Amino acid sequence: MNPRILRRVLVLVILFALAASPSVSRIKAQTLDIDAAVSELEPDIERALIEGKISSATIALVAGDRVVWTKGYGHSNIWARTPAVPSTVYLIGSTFKAMSTVALLQLMEQGKFKLDDRVSDYLDEFKIQNEDPSNPVTFRHLLTHTSGLPADFGPHPVWGDTVPPSLEEYLKTSLKVSGPPMNKVVYSNMAYTLIGYLVQKLSGVPYKKYIREHIFTPLEMSSTDFEPNPGMEERLAVPYTIEASSGSLLPAVRLKATVWPAGIVYGTALDQANWLIMNLNGGVFKGKRVIGEQTLEEMHTRQYDKFKGPVEGLWGNETAGFGLTWWVAERNGDRYFAHSGSVPGYTAFLLGNKDKKLGFAILTNGHRAHPHLIKLADRGIDLLKAHTKAP
Repeated sequence: MNPRILRRVLVLVILFALAASPSVSRIKAQTLDIDAAVSELEPDIERALIEGKISSATIALVAGDRVVWTKGYGHSNIWARTPAVPSTVYLIGSTFKAMSTVALLQLMEQGKFKLDDRVSDYLDEFKIQNEDPSNPVTFRHLLTHTSGLPADFGPHPVWGDTVPPSLEEYLKTSLKVSGPPMNKVVYSNMAYTLIGYLVQKLSGVPYKKYIREHIFTPLEMSSTDFEPNPGMEERLAVPYTIEASSGSLLPAVRLKATVWPAGIVYGTALDQANWLIMNLNGGVFKGKRVIGEQTLEEMHTRQYDKFKGPVEGLWGNETAGFGLTWWVAERNGDRYFAHSGSVPGYTAFLLGNKDKKLGFAILTNGHRAHPHLIKLADRGIDLLKAHTKAP
């Protein structure tokens, strides 16, 4: 072959490979200097891993409708010295809750219910115990942690002798309020287990099947699921907790939970980025509408001024509060949405700047590392803003 033609072919092959790789994708308009942003961000990433005693992290940055950068840091398995990469699988925890909410609100858009309807009117096999009929729990209460339902978890070791009960069995025996709705905010995994049941009941489709078909598949979240498939299993990060006396990292027991629809879901930072892209682009992903724009706007809007202020004492300022599941706030004139996820040995965090369409996703096998991830996400979004120029 002519050397000149051969060089052209090689260049085309390289360009095609680069374009196909999510780890090096770029905004076509060339308004974002991603290399400059990352060069400033990486020292903060390394500092967060050290200060938070986090074994590994994978991060994805989003701008507009694409992933603009992703990378893994540290070791997903300390003993084997396995480096974390963007395809490493972690438990995503409660970052899943908003996905379950979108599933429920898809059914609302079909006319199955209204946000301020009484939930008990849609329950046949059981009711919400201790509920005051004159002050009932509504769908909006469930989605804002104001229902009066308790937190709950119900751990089951993955390789133990017990397994979580079915949704129906658990809710029949445990679904009871500990106080009236709108009395206070109580972060409730039980409420999101009920949401999972409601998705199943209103759709007529098993809950896991509905989520896979209506959330994971249209968002191309091929490495996200309730149980890791064999291809995901070999990429699983080991969960680590911190020994109190020495500060050393110790492998944690892998857990299932009675309230599994609240966040016992595995995934990758790249899949989390796809989820952010949909949220940043009015409910659309790659031309496919997943949720209505008006419905998504409601999810991103603080629902109750009565409970405004930093969410869970972790995130946000005096403007913060719960939207429909999402944490929402305003900062420096921009609207933000966020959510964390945490189970023993794993911490996750998602942050989106709604106005600038910028997103930050991080998954780790760090234990209760929320403050470090929140600080890092704020820094990441600020750097993306700082290194973006108007066309």
